[in-house]
Amino acid sequence: MLAFILRRILQSIAVLVAVGLVSFSLFRYVGDPINAMVGQDTTMEEREVLREKLGLNDSAPIQFLRFIGNAARGNFGLSYRTSEPVGRLILERVPATLELSFCAAVFVLFVGVPMGVYTGLYPKHWSSRLLQAVSLIGISLPTFLIGILLILVFAVMLHWLPSFGRGETVQVGWWTTNFLTWSGLKALILPAITLGLFQLTLIMRLVRSEMLEVMRADYIKFARARGLTNRAINFGHALKNTLVPVITVAGLQLGSLIAFAVVTETVFAWPGVGQLFIQSVQFSDIPVMAAYLLLIGLFFVLINLIVDLLYFAVDPRLRSQGGGARVAGH
Repeated sequence: MLAFILRRILQSIAVLVAVGLVSFSLFRYVGDPINAMVGQDTTMEEREVLREKLGLNDSAPIQFLRFIGNAARGNFGLSYRTSEPVGRLILERVPATLELSFCAAVFVLFVGVPMGVYTGLYPKHWSSRLLQAVSLIGISLPTFLIGILLILVFAVMLHWLPSFGRGETVQVGWWTTNFLTWSGLKALILPAITLGLFQLTLIMRLVRSEMLEVMRADYIKFARARGLTNRAINFGHALKNTLVPVITVAGLQLGSLIAFAVVTETVFAWPGVGQLFIQSVQFSDIPVMAAYLLLIGLFFVLINLIVDLLYFAVDPRLRSQGGGARVAGH
């Protein structure tokens, strides 16, 4: 178990270095950050001094090694746009993105899994067919259109929920939270539904297909022959064996919620790291963009590691094999 964790940590470090290399290489061609930092009256000599101060005249390998070395110490440099420390800019916005992603994940799991179980247990019932038809909305419509429609209905027409922003927040140490105010909770509803609707559809259909397959298994037939109740069979045997693939997909989808919150944050003017990334692209703010991708890579790596550990808790076969089956499956 310990050797497995250490091996995964080493692999995670290699992944983060690769993410840093790719992001840094791509963003070198986004544009000249000097143009976003100075005015039209700035002379070429002043531009050259600023370029030398920022280290932009150094070769690409030297700039990358400097970036990786500073990132390992938690120092991502200064934003070209605001001249503020990049780490502080991200820390100010991380709570907004994480709380939005958490609420979307709760919505996905607590709605998608029961829907998948129900449609898997009663596949021919009219309500199951209706749920499957409605779930197509999450796949067919793009995220920005879903957000706009929700704003139109619940904010503009019904005036039930706010259309943008986080509402009133409370400062708890360095963390700003929506969970302690009524307006903050109301502000979370529409963007959380918008962000999670696509993943909800995927989870529902995955659980449904797994339940249909499990219910045809021999051990389910033996359980019925032994006289077990439907509740014990459906939730004590079938659902438990369905959770193993669901954990993998749900974990990766949680990373996707964080990574792809950019569109939702833009539609709802949500002050998270996704919105910060969009602003940084417009101004060629390379330190912020590179730090953002490293942060997303770190989230995916941590989530993947947690998923691997959950496998040991759910499936006893993996514990008996010391994680070999899971590693081989990568």
